[in-house]
Amino acid sequence: MLETFDVAIIGAGPGGYVAAIRCAQLGLNTVCIDEWKNSRGKASLGGTCLNVGCIPSKALLESSENYFKIQHKISAHGISAENVSVNIPTMIARKDKIVTTFTAGITSLFKKNKVKSMHGRGTLLNREESINAWKIKVDNSDATETIEAKHVIVATGSIPRQLSFAPVDNEMILDNAGALALMEVPKRLGVIGAGVIGLEMGSVWRRLGAEVTILEAMPGFLMAADEQIAKEAKSIFAKEPGLQINTGVNIKSVKVSGNSVVVGYGDSNNQEQVMEVDKLIVAIGRIPNTIGLGLEENGLSVDERGFIIVDQNCRTNLTNVYAVGDVVRGPMLAHKASEEGVAVAEMIKHLETNQTSVDEAIDFNTIPWVIYTAPEIAWVGKNEQELRAAGIAYKAGQFPFIANGRARAINETSGFIKILADEKTDRVLGVHMIGPHVSELISEAVMAMKFSASSQDIACIVHAHPSLSEVFHEAALGVDKRTLHI
Repeated sequence: MLETFDVAIIGAGPGGYVAAIRCAQLGLNTVCIDEWKNSRGKASLGGTCLNVGCIPSKALLESSENYFKIQHKISAHGISAENVSVNIPTMIARKDKIVTTFTAGITSLFKKNKVKSMHGRGTLLNREESINAWKIKVDNSDATETIEAKHVIVATGSIPRQLSFAPVDNEMILDNAGALALMEVPKRLGVIGAGVIGLEMGSVWRRLGAEVTILEAMPGFLMAADEQIAKEAKSIFAKEPGLQINTGVNIKSVKVSGNSVVVGYGDSNNQEQVMEVDKLIVAIGRIPNTIGLGLEENGLSVDERGFIIVDQNCRTNLTNVYAVGDVVRGPMLAHKASEEGVAVAEMIKHLETNQTSVDEAIDFNTIPWVIYTAPEIAWVGKNEQELRAAGIAYKAGQFPFIANGRARAINETSGFIKILADEKTDRVLGVHMIGPHVSELISEAVMAMKFSASSQDIACIVHAHPSLSEVFHEAALGVDKRTLHI
């Protein structure tokens, strides 16, 4: 007799484990299947985000930023520090401890909420129309088990996109996992890709002393961001020691030669160039992870890029099969995956209890983006080039951190906040930030947009003084050309 569940989730990343917890909270008998193993070969919940993504990268970014500040910025406070050194193995051990704490925390949350956890690769087996459940095979090394579930949520996330002529070995050529596990600072570090991962990993090792060269195929820098933000970011980064960013690059060859990696490429002027580095990070994006899911056998529809096709409520073309997170359309962000997981869990509960409800689709326009460089970059909603392309009339207000008392006090004055509002209704259409702690400040913008606030609404809110949030307030005032402190 097969063990039967109301819901089976395949994948225990931010989309999967959150969906599992919410399903269990709603009284659904739930199992979560995941195949991730850590560097010690042990099962480790949390997916890419907790194991080799969001959490460990932010741990190293914080450590490296503290080291950089002590070396280059602390003297402005009248503090002297001599013979400052860094112990990379200790730094990596701290990062690993944080990861272990959080992955173990998911195990505890599963026990608390009575979610069954199964380790192995989950594969959908062919389903007979007369049977009201899906069979799922779970392969765990030399053991195989089959279970049944009425509803299935696919949350298998994404994997790094590979360069065919630069296979990752995580010794010389690294992906995000390898970049997070280096035990010494490379003197010369190359990064292919100037997206979020490339910039953040490049930032970690640059702050620790590496000479970092980033090669980006796109003709411009950070083309997904507001063009003014991207221009400001490139200007700030260009002044940082040990960092070079080249755009419009065509990578032609990557070869490991002894203790170095040699990259041949054409630059933006079509001139042949050669870069020799000690380590090379390949960060050219991620692709949906659908390996071994049984897609073809069951006729699960995918698009030309390999993403599982879903409707606005994350339903696939298969009965009672849903998909969330990086494996479907929309931004590849952990918080987007989690929200989709919760939404699907609640929709399944409504179906199981015959409740009539209008399931609200996730609004991608109010999902924030953050890049944890120094200064940080964050945005939500439309940028100026998108509004111009759509023919939407808008007005803009912005305010620099250099005119803010709190920013002066912490000696972090680079950047600004910009608010874009509809010219007629004053409704906020987008907010774009570059500066200190904007990863935290962006949440106020998200809330404002979620509640359809106008720039005047924000301008009428009293913000604490002195605080960095006053920059957001002044930017709102700036929409109507009435900033007070500049």
